[in-house]
Amino acid sequence: MTAAAPAPDARTTAGALLPLVGGAANVTSVAHCMTRLRLGLLDRTLVQDEALRAHPAVLGVVEDDTTYQIVLGPGTVARVTPEFEALLLQARGAAIKAAQKDRNSTPGKVLLRRVADIFVPLIPALIGCGIIAGINGLLLNLHWLPALTPALAAVASGFMALIAVFVGLNTAKEFGGTPILGGAVAAIVVYPGVAKVEAFGQQLSPGQGGVLGALAAAVLAVHVEKWCRRHVPEALDVLVTPTLTVLVAGLVTVYGLMFVAGGVSTAIGTAADWLLTHAGAVAGFVLGGLFLPLVMLGLHQALIPIHTTLIEQQGHTVLLPMLAMAGAGQVGAAAAVYVRLRHRTDLRRTIRSALPAGLLGVGEPLIYGVSLPLGRPFVTACVGGAFGGGFVGLFHMLGAPVGSTAIGPSGLALFPLLDGGSGLSATTVAVYAGGLLTGYVAGFAATYLFGIGRPLLSPPPAP
Repeated sequence: MTAAAPAPDARTTAGALLPLVGGAANVTSVAHCMTRLRLGLLDRTLVQDEALRAHPAVLGVVEDDTTYQIVLGPGTVARVTPEFEALLLQARGAAIKAAQKDRNSTPGKVLLRRVADIFVPLIPALIGCGIIAGINGLLLNLHWLPALTPALAAVASGFMALIAVFVGLNTAKEFGGTPILGGAVAAIVVYPGVAKVEAFGQQLSPGQGGVLGALAAAVLAVHVEKWCRRHVPEALDVLVTPTLTVLVAGLVTVYGLMFVAGGVSTAIGTAADWLLTHAGAVAGFVLGGLFLPLVMLGLHQALIPIHTTLIEQQGHTVLLPMLAMAGAGQVGAAAAVYVRLRHRTDLRRTIRSALPAGLLGVGEPLIYGVSLPLGRPFVTACVGGAFGGGFVGLFHMLGAPVGSTAIGPSGLALFPLLDGGSGLSATTVAVYAGGLLTGYVAGFAATYLFGIGRPLLSPPPAP
């Protein structure tokens, strides 16, 4: 006798059924009785009846005036329905994300994404060097291993000393030029010999303009190179194009871009210091509260060069720890949804799987799988982020600033990168931890009290 084939598991069955009923966009409601998965559908013609009936887990199909019923049998339907709901929620979250991305495809936002694509590849090096710098600062404070700390300082600082070159390489690549030419022009920004250059009654200093100067120099180099490719005879291209690219873009960088970018970089640092010193609590409240919407709109990418400029100037960015509080509000909101909606097993399953990542600063699963599809919890998560950011900003005003030596991580993963101006200290850790705790609690409380409407609180009607 031939053994019967094993029955497919519930998630596999749910995953097979969803496209056969027209996909997530076609499903308006989900319920089940003892034997049947009952679906509300927008368009009945999208259902693949024959394929559904042929599925090994489907015992039959029944239609009435309001629902489309798939007979799965007792026990099976109870296991498949929660998986079906979870897949439906994930699919809708992905659809929301895709639609948001399409809406964001304006010229300005495309430019921001291109800027992000220049800096994002640098993040692993920023993180690695930032953590090493933190370890070195801790060793210096404790007066441990004095023979090793100079070497660690060199390892941690080498990348930052030449970050302009890497920005130039990535910029030229992103804008369609030759990467090495972009890097060559950007290298002028950090070349020690520029200290001998004087123009407009001012003397240049190595590194003046920083990553912003390197970015502008490389963009200019790309335009010069493309002009040369169009106008220089092919026989001379290999000699003339790189020479003119470096010469023209280099001279404009030395006599113009470095001065302008230097002024902008200095203004960014000065403005950040003034704002947080005089209105840190308000600034933190606003930054922490608005960061999730900025992420949704893609506008957070504009902050990457600002973070990098602050790290280059001051050794850390004071903005990131406050922005990271948005993730804490998101975690608190998700926890409140988990507690209040005990009947929504699909949501609770998604939250259980996404919460560890959220604690470590990876918020997309919670955003697109939980808070954004539900609506109100997204707003109350922002409230939690605002209170967490306000907490960190308040302590900046009180003389206990918290910065990060790198960008990328947030949540609990940001602890190794914290810097209060004199390295990692107990005060810095305590303030950041207090901000996270404030964000968790405020996000939970706001969501628990105001973030869940009556329709969500009501359990589905009995079949």
